[in-house]
Amino acid sequence: MRGLFIVFEGIDGAGLTTQAKLLERYLRKKGYNVILTKEPTDSLIGGLIRAALRCEWKTDPVTLQLLFAADRSHHVTHYILPSLRNGKIVISDRYLFSSLAYGSIDCDYDWLLTINKHFPLPDLTIVLDVPAQIAINRIAESRFGFELFENIEKLEQVRRNYHKIVREFDNMIIVDGTKSIEEVHREIVKQVEKLLTSG
Repeated sequence: MRGLFIVFEGIDGAGLTTQAKLLERYLRKKGYNVILTKEPTDSLIGGLIRAALRCEWKTDPVTLQLLFAADRSHHVTHYILPSLRNGKIVISDRYLFSSLAYGSIDCDYDWLLTINKHFPLPDLTIVLDVPAQIAINRIAESRFGFELFENIEKLEQVRRNYHKIVREFDNMIIVDGTKSIEEVHREIVKQVEKLLTSG
């Protein structure tokens, strides 16, 4: 029996990591075999990507997106697909839609679609939607310093890109990320329970 693939997306500061962990805990308590993962991964390529996002080394946008695709390819082949084949629920904190939403600021959208077209699409993608100013405020409160895409103009553009992507792909929903952590979690659980029931 194939498992389920659930992805969290949204701009930085939207609460993806928090909600992914809460969903993992909820599903584990219900007795499901759950794997929580993320992109960029903890692989060597993922480390290069994170260093670039922290501006510790500089590369061009095309090279960065190719690194994301390479990291994703390894992630899918060696981690996501084997877990799904074993009937596990895989929750990923970011996936290919991040490449489309962020990458299309500097790269051609159709090219990004092409280099990501062979990756499996999730059964459910939850886009946590928050205005850029709220996201920036949250980032400032939670850690020191901002990463490559973390300014209001870019984040607003990425937010608009996510709204466009939701209209183009199936099995994507937008959840209001400005509500309390508990309220957002309840809405996510409601959507996931629908998926589990229909499956």
